[in-house]
Amino acid sequence: MLSNIKASLSGVLIGALCVAGASVAFVNPTLGGGSMLDNAGVGVGEPLNVIISGLSSPAVLTDSGIVNFAKAIGFSTECLGIHLGGPQSANLGDGNGPVNQTMELRQDFGDADVGTCLESLIGGNHFRVFRQNGTLTNTGALFLAVSKEEDVEEGHTIVPDGYNIGRDLFVQDALGMTSFGGTTYSTTAQNITGLLPAGSAGINHGIAIDGIVTLLTVTIQ
Repeated sequence: MLSNIKASLSGVLIGALCVAGASVAFVNPTLGGGSMLDNAGVGVGEPLNVIISGLSSPAVLTDSGIVNFAKAIGFSTECLGIHLGGPQSANLGDGNGPVNQTMELRQDFGDADVGTCLESLIGGNHFRVFRQNGTLTNTGALFLAVSKEEDVEEGHTIVPDGYNIGRDLFVQDALGMTSFGGTTYSTTAQNITGLLPAGSAGINHGIAIDGIVTLLTVTIQ
């Protein structure tokens, strides 16, 4: 109970510090009129359940940097560069308003070149990336909507409890020392409550979430 209270307070303090102009990990999007749910259409969204801290190594927070980090933890770009389905958008409360996802990355099953083609067929973990870099709030933090999805025959819908499962698998793969392409990363994690409500209200596919957001700080060694 005490750890949850501390985590919730941490989320509030992070937002307050950022408004004051301090360098912080991220800003709670709701402080700027945004949401911790992206827009999946028809009035529902997917939880932004992992945040790559703005205090991570700057190179990690670039487009090429997050792709290389993703490859270090078992994800890669979409199969043959082909994206099926429309992009989702998110309002991170940074002054940019709703912005389409920067990219979508998928589990590569050990092959960073073509492994995501297998994920497209049999399902697996995947995540969407949104960057907090507006005129009101420019932390550079990356907000990720992570979930585990079904195979192509099931239309790539989310597996039962897929938002919590996807987040936990992602964090499990990211923690500690990882490397790809000559770059080595050290990653630490902090669970934060109070940013997302628990339950299924407003959640895509009506799948309940536990309300936990994991903040990752990724440092290049």
